[in-house]
Parts: sequence; C-alpha cells; structure tokens
Amino acid sequence: MNSYRHLRHYLAVPTATIHLVQLTDTHLCREPGGTLLGMDTDHSVQAVISQVRREQPRIDAILGTGDLSDNGALEAYQRLHAYFAGLCPRQFWLPGNHDNRALMNTLDTSGELLSNDIRIGGWQVLMLDSQIEGEVGGELGAGQLALLREALEEAAVAGLFSLVCLHHQPVAIGCQWLDAQKVADAEAFFAVLEQYPGVRGILWGHIHQQVDRVWQGRRLMASPSCCVQFAPGSDVFKADDAAPGYRWLQLQPDGHIDTGVSRVEGVHFTVDLDSGGYS
Repeated sequence: MNSYRHLRHYLAVPTATIHLVQLTDTHLCREPGGTLLGMDTDHSVQAVISQVRREQPRIDAILGTGDLSDNGALEAYQRLHAYFAGLCPRQFWLPGNHDNRALMNTLDTSGELLSNDIRIGGWQVLMLDSQIEGEVGGELGAGQLALLREALEEAAVAGLFSLVCLHHQPVAIGCQWLDAQKVADAEAFFAVLEQYPGVRGILWGHIHQQVDRVWQGRRLMASPSCCVQFAPGSDVFKADDAAPGYRWLQLQPDGHIDTGVSRVEGVHFTVDLDSGGYS
C-alpha cells in the first residue's frame, strides 16, 4: 500500500520566491452540472478559479490535494485538468479518498502530474499519498514514510527547504467525525519530520475548512474546499454556508512561508445544510 516510487520533477522559476496555489476537494462529478449536497461543483470550482485569476498575477504551480473527482471519474479528471491548465500549465495532483489513482495516472502524459518530489528553486514540494483504497480515513504506510525520509534526506544534502503535502489531516482538528479519519500513522509521520529542520510547512485538504497552526516552528495548514465547506468544531457531519475558496502560498528563499486563504465573493452557491452526510 502507498509504496509508489520516488518521482522527482525539476521546475525552473523566474525569481527566488515561489508562488503556489492550492486547489483542493473539487469533487467534480462524471458529468458537468453534477452536485454535492446541492452544490454544482463545476460551477463552484470555476468560480474559485476566477477568483484566483483576479487575485494571483503569478502562479508557478497548482497543487491539487485530493478528492478531485467525487467518484473517481475519468471525465471529471479530464475537465479539471483543462480548468487548472487555464490558470497555470504546471499542476501537480495527489489522490484523496474519493479518487481513482489509476485513472488520474492516464492524464499524466508528461510524467509530471503525479510527481511526488518537486524541486522548485530553493524548495522541495513533496506530494504524499495518504489514500487507503476503499476507506475514508488515511494512512501513509511504510512505503510513503520511506519515500518521505529519503526525499527529506536528499533535500537536507542539497540545502533545500521542504513543503510536505498530503490529502488527509495528520492532526486532530476538533471535529469528532473528521478526527476519526486522520492519518492513522501520523505519529510516525511527525517522527520523521522532526528530524529535518528544513521542513517548513505541512499542507493538506480533506477537511473542507481552514486550519493555520504552528508545530515546532513549522506551519500546519488546511484549506477550504473548492465546493461545499464543513462546519468547524462539529461532533457529527455538518455542512457550512461559508463560500468555496483556495490557499495561496509564497515560499521565500529564507525558508519562510507567506500564505493566506481567499473565498469567493459575489457568487451565490446552493448547499443542503440539513444533510446528514454524503458518500
């Protein structure tokens, strides 16, 4: 499980500061106009992309951190790849619990879409697979933990700072129903990270809400979904009426991360706030 080989990709950027955009949990359906809890997810992701286009004059790469299709449909991945390409030609994906990695891989004709070790200027961006096939919760497993250690060792030798990305949250967030789905081997994950001071940030999706914390001087960041949001602090499933959004990140040459979240403004979205969940 999760024992994929080390796939390095080298990306040149014009300045020392690296500009990234995280677009996560788009949940596109097989056909355009499909909905999640009443929300048209094609409409919502396109609204987020329009917001990004207005606010981010430069994007070096897009990070798609899982649940990109609601049911792992090839047609959804094809549309999403085109949507993202309209913002930036460089995009990197990882699978979430709703995704089909094999179908995602069919779009990777360039050999870079599913790269798990991206070297950009003075930084390394790691894309770790926390998917457990057929399960909602996450785990990295021995293979991904070994890849993490190998990649961080290489970064340390090369003098690179690291941003580590995954789909599932590695920490409890105060939502009982979501905390049951966090990375099962998170303790082993953090045991590796604490050995490498060059790791400056950990970034994830899955929880459809914003988190900004600090752990041992490193940023812990989760981001809004590009569609339906989940209510913070809820013991059972509860949707939120907050707007879809995205996270921007600026990786600085001194290892500092500037980042923020932006939500769509001026667009109406429909969401079933009384729903008890979805599958």
